[in-house]
Amino acid sequence: MEKFLSIPVTGSGDVLLNVNDVLSVTAASATATTTVITYLNGNTATITAAAQVAFSMRKFITDSMVSALSTSWTRVVYKAVPPQAVSGIVIA
Repeated sequence: MEKFLSIPVTGSGDVLLNVNDVLSVTAASATATTTVITYLNGNTATITAAAQVAFSMRKFITDSMVSALSTSWTRVVYKAVPPQAVSGIVIA
């Protein structure tokens, strides 16, 4: 069963991010404004937010993925509220 994070994006509503087949969740630095989710198939999701503190956005994403995957198989979408406002998510 596929699972998704539902993340609010300022001015755009919620965006669904797949939590299956994730290879990595990275940020260039502890205060970077972007966090990148890389999937096994090579696709990426780049989340842009206010500067994180001590990798707070990266930790939020990974913790939310674990929480989503540990819910019942009937709960496909997991609502996640990030520690910083998300201004954009680009899926490529």
